Amino acid sequence: MASTPYIVLISGASRGLGKGFVERYLARPNHIVIAANRDPNGSTSKELYDLPKAEGSRLIIVKYDGAIDGGASEIPAVLASQGINHLDLVIANAGIAYVYPSVADLKISDIENHMAINVYGTVRLYQATLPFLKKARSPKFVTIGSGAGSITAQLPLPNAAYGPSKAAVHWLTKRMDGEEDWLTAFVLDPGLVGTDMGNRGAAELSTRLGMPELMDMVISLDESVTGMVQRIDEATKETHGGTFVRYDGSNPPF
Repeated sequence: MASTPYIVLISGASRGLGKGFVERYLARPNHIVIAANRDPNGSTSKELYDLPKAEGSRLIIVKYDGAIDGGASEIPAVLASQGINHLDLVIANAGIAYVYPSVADLKISDIENHMAINVYGTVRLYQATLPFLKKARSPKFVTIGSGAGSITAQLPLPNAAYGPSKAAVHWLTKRMDGEEDWLTAFVLDPGLVGTDMGNRGAAELSTRLGMPELMDMVISLDESVTGMVQRIDEATKETHGGTFVRYDGSNPPF
């Protein structure tokens, strides 16, 4: 009799870190990987089907737009239609960062946009997947956070749209873990990664601040995803629940 597959849902899964996670879990035998993103029919989504798959593993793509009410509503029905009644792991990865203002220059529309996707989207994803997580043996909900969201070790950089959104979602993830004794919920810091978003942010900030050394802090996608998957694998309620963990295993302050 075949063993029960390990089922992973990843948001923002068509590129960058999300695609890296999809690729990594599909390479493991007997895994069902659910890639959730805004455009399941887009070219970047369809390219996910070409990723190598280990024996017994398969990919499902589902529509998810965390920025709008009802943006996660299709997830339960799609999972049910595929015979999926539980989720072992949810990775809330979808996020944006497109401006880096000081508080004095911050446009309310920009912080609202960052909150809509980075914060409200994570809550919508959590609420949509919660019934499936409850049916797993040792479920985990992992939020991809950022050192930019640290309050006690705040980076001296202008980041008044993205930073507060990450601080808020850090708080919510820690609260998830505190509210549910059966769930391991924690925040992962991927580091400054050489994705489109990471490279763009590092380049803009290094130019504006005259700090070319910021570019030296950029790490590869493979290094970040390898480290984060290791942290997820080893996570338990006792060791990781409600914590903030970097890809390399260190614990930066919230």
